[in-house]
Amino acid sequence: MKIADSWGDRIFANVSRILVWFVVIVTLYPFLYVFSSSISDPTAVLKNKIFLWPVGFSLKAYKTILSYPELRIGYANTVFYTVVGTAINMLLTCLMAYPLSRKNLVFRKPFMIMITFTLVFSGGLIPTFLIVKSLGMVDTYWALLIPGAVSTWNVILMKTFFENLPKELEEAATIDGASSMHILFRILLPLSMPAFVTIALFYAVGHWNSYFPAMIYLQSEHLYPVQLFLRKIVLLGQTADITGGQGMGTETILMAEPLKYATIMIVALPIILVYPFIQKYFVKGAMIGSLKG
Repeated sequence: MKIADSWGDRIFANVSRILVWFVVIVTLYPFLYVFSSSISDPTAVLKNKIFLWPVGFSLKAYKTILSYPELRIGYANTVFYTVVGTAINMLLTCLMAYPLSRKNLVFRKPFMIMITFTLVFSGGLIPTFLIVKSLGMVDTYWALLIPGAVSTWNVILMKTFFENLPKELEEAATIDGASSMHILFRILLPLSMPAFVTIALFYAVGHWNSYFPAMIYLQSEHLYPVQLFLRKIVLLGQTADITGGQGMGTETILMAEPLKYATIMIVALPIILVYPFIQKYFVKGAMIGSLKG
């Protein structure tokens, strides 16, 4: 027999649905607006006629921006920074989190104190730049890969997940003669896939969206990530060289806004496409450390 919902329960359910729909609309509308503006007629975009759906139809902004060599170079660089950087991040994070999750580690508490200390205090921008410069990494790929190779917060998350795994698995593997590295890579990491994918997503999004370190450490344009190109288009409004126009010509004025929206869509699209495939891991990994077995 189904128990009838009380008047208060029905109000709570309806209010919750309204709030959820409000959040969905507020979240999706910017994406829809940017996408509609990127494929609308440039004249309609310039006159602010776009509200939700495209006005007219034109792919000229995408054709123009995709034919620009600087975007292709920046895109390739960003893919490199994201893939290689995330691989380095995850390797060092796992190698650091695993021993810290073992209670028999010598000086475990002092290590944790030093690691946690960096969550609150850091050396600052100038000392970090001087260290990077002294290591000869300025204006190289390594300047965007090594300084932020490990996130203290992600190490703590991974350590917490390792601690919640059954200790009997490690004990059985040790009795069978497995080394620590074998236990980590062949036993613990496959069981830690939700946490692994979640933290990898954090690192990957951070690399993909990063632009400030490139502004500080890089001088050669062929090393620039695509985010610097996006900054150049969206914030600085430098579209004349892309459209082939000079100064404030008619073509430059008409294409300025559609180019911004098309660039935003092209840069954001990879993360938007990747997320649905790893959502099932992300939902599980977001609960890291919330339950104790």
